[in-house]
Amino acid sequence: MSANHLLELAQDIVKRAQAAGASDAECTIAEGEEFSANVRMREVENLKEAGSRGAGLRILIGRNTGASYTSDLSPEGIAHLVKSAIELADITTEDPHAGLPDPGEFGTLEGDLGMYSPDVAELDTAFKIEIAKRAEDAALSSDPRITNSEGASFDNYVGRHIFANSCGFTGEYRSSYCSLSTSPVARDGESMERDYWYTMARGFAALEAPEYVGRMAAQRALRRLNAVKVETQKVPVVFEPRTARSLLDNIFEAVHGMSVYREESFLAGKLGEKVASDDVTVIDDGTLPGLFGTSPFDDEGVASRRTVVIERGVLKSYLMNTYAARKLGMKTTGNASRGLTGNAGIGHGNFFLEKGVQSPEEIIAGIPNGFYVTELMGFGVNVVTGDYSRGAAGLWIRNGELAFAVSEVTIAGNLNDMLPGIEAIGSDLEFRGSVAAPTIKMGEMTVGGK
Repeated sequence: MSANHLLELAQDIVKRAQAAGASDAECTIAEGEEFSANVRMREVENLKEAGSRGAGLRILIGRNTGASYTSDLSPEGIAHLVKSAIELADITTEDPHAGLPDPGEFGTLEGDLGMYSPDVAELDTAFKIEIAKRAEDAALSSDPRITNSEGASFDNYVGRHIFANSCGFTGEYRSSYCSLSTSPVARDGESMERDYWYTMARGFAALEAPEYVGRMAAQRALRRLNAVKVETQKVPVVFEPRTARSLLDNIFEAVHGMSVYREESFLAGKLGEKVASDDVTVIDDGTLPGLFGTSPFDDEGVASRRTVVIERGVLKSYLMNTYAARKLGMKTTGNASRGLTGNAGIGHGNFFLEKGVQSPEEIIAGIPNGFYVTELMGFGVNVVTGDYSRGAAGLWIRNGELAFAVSEVTIAGNLNDMLPGIEAIGSDLEFRGSVAAPTIKMGEMTVGGK
């Protein structure tokens, strides 16, 4: 269907809901096509192509909410969608905080946000398979110790998102992305290790070369060979960007409006307080062109924006949709997020830690004895208390250099101490997704080994 037709359809669904008794309504329509090619040991393992289209409707009858979803956009399907939402609203309990955003909060960012690249839809299947094979081949042929592979994959997506509500807001955008990854296995005697590398972009031209992806993945697997356990000790711990990102995930959970409202966050009630070291500035920005957390408006029709969450260690803002903001007596930060069905949750735009001035090499060079974390395992983080304990693997730092591989250890601390204990932040901020962090050095954590 054309974009205009889908936009009119969304507006029509909202009108039908109002005619059927809804006092307010909002409709989301999404359609997209995804593709995935997996190769392993230079052979194609599987190909997947899938298209999807659906409409979601959320209505209010006073303060009662009903939501429904359909992938059938025929007149009968739409009639059933509206009827289901109305019936559900009749049986839900009233919620004083339910409702659409205030009229003054609707808006959309103008101009090209670089979310869609036409080259993605033009790539042919044979070429995408070839790119995946080249990445895997570069890994396999980079070193005789790379003896096996868990494969390589090329994925891409193009889609369209449309939103309309009963306050007269309508908006739409197109988006695309493609990604390439490979995961080689290195072997040296009895020691066997795997690792991976990936690249992701809105358009094909911005991806890293497949040969580079393969070589990086191979280097990462090779440096993990012959890993040892270390004695339990307290040392500085350095998170490389890939593992530092998970700390940003923990911070996001802690500033999530509903976690704060339910007091299920170690940052609840701490607005305006110092919660991290001076080096720490965390930003949520849905306006950065070409990135993966960018959009012109959130999933309630509120314009995307830049929100400073932590500024030089001081907690400045939580992230909220309209519902959480009303519960907390605050204003939405434009962070409503949802699929096609149900009420809006809270998501982030581009959520990142601002980069520092030191290169990762300079940070490592200043550490006589410490642990450089390249992989984290398990889910041992309690966002209510801040308790932190996760399985880890990486490299031991000795005399300012990465000396040998370490595995099967745990790192433990508490986020209430870890965030103020951040001593250095690297200059190596890169976005390989909507959450990003440069290298982070913690002054001290417990590394649990033998």
